[in-house]
Amino acid sequence: MKPMRTERLILRNWEDRDRELFHRINSDERVMEFFPFRRDRAQADAKMDELRATIERDGYGFAVAEIIATGQCIGFVGITGTDHLPFLPSGTVEIGWRLAPEFWGKGYVTDASEAWLAYGFETLGLGEIVSFAVENNRRSTAVMERLGMSADPSADFDHPGIPDSHPALKRHVFYRLTRAEWQAIKKAAG
Repeated sequence: MKPMRTERLILRNWEDRDRELFHRINSDERVMEFFPFRRDRAQADAKMDELRATIERDGYGFAVAEIIATGQCIGFVGITGTDHLPFLPSGTVEIGWRLAPEFWGKGYVTDASEAWLAYGFETLGLGEIVSFAVENNRRSTAVMERLGMSADPSADFDHPGIPDSHPALKRHVFYRLTRAEWQAIKKAAG
């Protein structure tokens, strides 16, 4: 993956120096509020290696968001395939994110997501990008709405990867953005 830049961020592949932050965001109770698990260091390292390999293979994925001014890794933002959800059509691409709490509310996810949407629609030629979150995860759905994504209640689902022991986390809301909708938003923004 060739690093991408926004005004404030570099979006790049994972490096060993990112391991501490990756473990922290995958074990933090606030960050993982809408997930049924927390990762220990070995699990976090394995997941980071998996994300890095995906980016190396595909040229995109859940990539590091790094603040240009400080060189600090703040979490990840990116697009990736949804093969883990067998009910979605093959080739469906989602956009997602996870940041350390001290970086919430500063517009970093929106900033990075806009760059990833441009990459997905312009470079990859995708016709649609989707996103989904636990139905009570208002922070994430607010970002989806800021990006111009539309809720599609007919596609809401019970996530098959969430165990029955966590019923409050099963129901997920589904959002979509087509390339035509994205182009209209960009045109209106001037």
